Amino acid sequence: MLVFSEQNLVLFSVPKTGSTAMEVALKPWADIAFYKQRKHTPVGRYQRKIAPFLRAAYDLEPETMAVIRNPLEHLRSWYRYRAATLEVDFDGFVQAVLSPAPPDWARIGTQLKFLTDRNGALGITHLFGYETQAVLRNWLSARMGAQITFKPQNVSPPAPTELSSATASAFASAYAAEIALHTRVIAAKGHLVTRT
Repeated sequence: MLVFSEQNLVLFSVPKTGSTAMEVALKPWADIAFYKQRKHTPVGRYQRKIAPFLRAAYDLEPETMAVIRNPLEHLRSWYRYRAATLEVDFDGFVQAVLSPAPPDWARIGTQLKFLTDRNGALGITHLFGYETQAVLRNWLSARMGAQITFKPQNVSPPAPTELSSATASAFASAYAAEIALHTRVIAAKGHLVTRT
């Protein structure tokens, strides 16, 4: 997570959405940077802990931004990241993620939960599609007043990610709300503005 006081903006680092590449590119403009365990601070914790601090200490009520990835591709990225340590194929990984009590290696959370508060309300002002990188870079360049480019970071090695039709159907049902949110972002040409 990065906080930019001059730009009145907070960047949320959603795991497996290119967040490290964004942070490396944008760090020169940031006043506050959260790393290690705090890097992936979700919306709920931000609203409870960090937003009140920014308001009280710096009189800031910033807009927020984040990136959302196609939900199935998001799981594929997680699997490739962990594949070398797993004894299951991608289909087994997705089944484990969807299970009522996932093992530790399948507890990855969801983008939807990361981006919403405890009541399920979206807590992001500007939500961008991972698949529309040019839209994201152009918006950030305008906001920062400088040309922003991303260099790949933490790229996982390739791994097979085939999925059975039964697992794909179970995934689509379990992730319906997240799929719908990602679809809204893509339908908004890669930049969904939720509040003005």
